[in-house]
Amino acid sequence: MLGEYPISGRRAAEISASVEEAVAGGRLEPGELLPPMRELAARLGVNPNTVAAAYRILRERGVIETDGRRGSRVRARPATTGREYIRVEVPEGVRDVAAGNPDPALLPPLAAAFAAAAGQGDRQPVLYGEAAVEPELDRITRADLDADGVPDGPVAVTSGSLDAIERVLAAHLKPGDAVAVEDPGWGGLLDLVPALGLRTVPVGVDDDGPLPDGVRAALAAGARALVVTDRAQNPTGAAVTATRARALRSVLREHPETLLVEDDHGHRIVDLPLHPLAGTTRHWALVRSAAKAYGPDLRLAVLTGDPVTVDRVRGRQQLGPGWVSRIVQRAVVRLWTDGAVDARAVAAAYGRRRDALVAALADRGVTAHGRSGMNVWILVPDETGAVARLLHAGWAVAPGARFRISAPPGIRVTVSALTEAETEPLADAIAAAVRPAAARGHV
Repeated sequence: MLGEYPISGRRAAEISASVEEAVAGGRLEPGELLPPMRELAARLGVNPNTVAAAYRILRERGVIETDGRRGSRVRARPATTGREYIRVEVPEGVRDVAAGNPDPALLPPLAAAFAAAAGQGDRQPVLYGEAAVEPELDRITRADLDADGVPDGPVAVTSGSLDAIERVLAAHLKPGDAVAVEDPGWGGLLDLVPALGLRTVPVGVDDDGPLPDGVRAALAAGARALVVTDRAQNPTGAAVTATRARALRSVLREHPETLLVEDDHGHRIVDLPLHPLAGTTRHWALVRSAAKAYGPDLRLAVLTGDPVTVDRVRGRQQLGPGWVSRIVQRAVVRLWTDGAVDARAVAAAYGRRRDALVAALADRGVTAHGRSGMNVWILVPDETGAVARLLHAGWAVAPGARFRISAPPGIRVTVSALTEAETEPLADAIAAAVRPAAARGHV
């Protein structure tokens, strides 16, 4: 227990900092058990209440977790060791299908849009005290949401989807609250929740989205929030169908105080309709990012929700960054109104690449999932071995550990820039890497 690392400090802040520094530096391993509070207090010569306060700080920061009489231990994947570090270093000559980036060839040129936005800024400079949301961006966003059946609500702009989700969760939840998340799911979100001092409750996913029974169990067990990816779920490609949406809305109606957060990850890169859950609960939010269709460096997402939630997000935003640059907002408006991205063509391009790989794997007896978006998810019996064998064969794939809590092992392949000529060789390499035969299903 704790090996050779001595926890030090006389005050709660010092004790918690000692533990957190050890976790960040790898001297305390994930899952390692911490001493009982009274034992550590005696060792340090402090009051047990001081150690209790230190452990509380560590729980709120997502560094440790406490399980009643079983004691406190370092989180299996603590917030200080982000999942982004669970990646494969891509040597020279190895094809990278792990990064999760859109195809640069399908992203629009930005120079003209930003030149127009900058020119407008010269004529109409945005000063302190002005609206945080560009009026035309607000109008276009609300019209798109109306067309997709999203309930009426105010619009906010954030620096990407994860920024929006963080602000929504922080607006309603307190440290220790539980959040139901998709498993497998977006690694960034799985890092964010414990970083906020919240607890993740995994919910299984199939091709049609989160499993209703899993959501029901999570909410019945006390989860105060649910995060759902509507389309192009990362990493499985799941998309919520009309039937699944009805089932999930039925579950949510049983828990009307649940905070619902929807991430429309596939906005403008998929051709499947949106089936929103928004409005089923008292507090809700729906997020759409410009990253996948227009470029990750834009750092812009639009957010709508119930008035209380959006007002809290805006209020806290004013005390931090204030607003997302109106120049960037105006550039995005220009990209939208000029039709810089043909969403149908982008969706078709990703669909062809995704479907071709899924079909090629099926021909080799390997079941893969990729209903929408730019990723394909493949269950494997030995994740580490599969990743290593593929790397040796010249392919860098994303380890499933970046996206899992309790779901079975898997690998994620990003097909966004995969060429037709590469599909068959990649399928051959995956089939060889995952034998014995890959498991069926991904729940």
